Amino acid sequence: MGKFNDLLTENEVIILDGALGTELESRGYDVSGKLWSAKYLLDNPQVIQKLHETYVRAGSDIITTSSYQASIPAFTEAGLTAEASYNLLKETVKLARDAIEQVWQELPEQDKTRRPYPLVAGSVGPYAAYLSDGSEYTGAYQLTKEEFQDFHRPRIQALLEAGSDLLAVETIPNGAEAAALLDLLATEFPQAEAYLSFTAQSEEAISDGSRIEEVGAWAQASPQILAVGFNCTAPHLISPLLDRLRQVCSKPLLTYPNSGEIYDGVTQTWHDDPEQGRTLVENSRIWQQQGARLLGGCCRTRPEDIAQLAAYFRSRDS
Repeated sequence: MGKFNDLLTENEVIILDGALGTELESRGYDVSGKLWSAKYLLDNPQVIQKLHETYVRAGSDIITTSSYQASIPAFTEAGLTAEASYNLLKETVKLARDAIEQVWQELPEQDKTRRPYPLVAGSVGPYAAYLSDGSEYTGAYQLTKEEFQDFHRPRIQALLEAGSDLLAVETIPNGAEAAALLDLLATEFPQAEAYLSFTAQSEEAISDGSRIEEVGAWAQASPQILAVGFNCTAPHLISPLLDRLRQVCSKPLLTYPNSGEIYDGVTQTWHDDPEQGRTLVENSRIWQQQGARLLGGCCRTRPEDIAQLAAYFRSRDS
């Protein structure tokens, strides 16, 4: 096994990073359009690297690449050649790696001894992120297994070729897509390590209605999936989702929810969730007791939230 397995073996709690696109937006960058935050790979990649650096300083043990919204079709529609698109996917790994190396050189030796050297996770977002029509929150799209695999294959290949330590197969709302991805990893990328993270709108199923017990059993059966859980999901749903997942899956669990606000994929706006009253740290303490070992944040979470997570859980280990 590889570096991700080692990280899980040697650390009880692993701190993930937080939002990329919504954090850029909060800093005044325009992330509208189909490429979302990936648009800055084209003309201002240093913006992305600097944000990665911020999360490393905050305490993240895994830095996720800016490839969630990126794909060969998305880049070619933006005017790039297929070769240039492929190379840009590889560049997302370099930006994350350079950010880690830059910050690690600056850290005092005392700080380095209290945390593992961060890994790079190549982000593999759902097909619906390419559609950019809100269906990544509903899972309401259909492709054949071969079509899903044809879409995901070049991005996975580019991320691994560029040296990703693991794959973050994340925000998956569609059961058929999850099955296709697991088959693709098994048949074409058998050495890759990954985590699998679903998104859900209810306590019983991922967004397209696929039951947690079914998709969780698939993750349990895959030797390449070393952790499984939920992201881009309202915090109040995660505890019951973890309970269901734990019934069929004994692997380390992961959680990186939205800030507690609810996203409307049709209007592309955020609204307060009346059921959310706890901080990310308070929620993560609960989820850790349910088996979550990888903890972080998704949309609208900030580097400050990740710093608070790292400070809390590292103080418990010291």
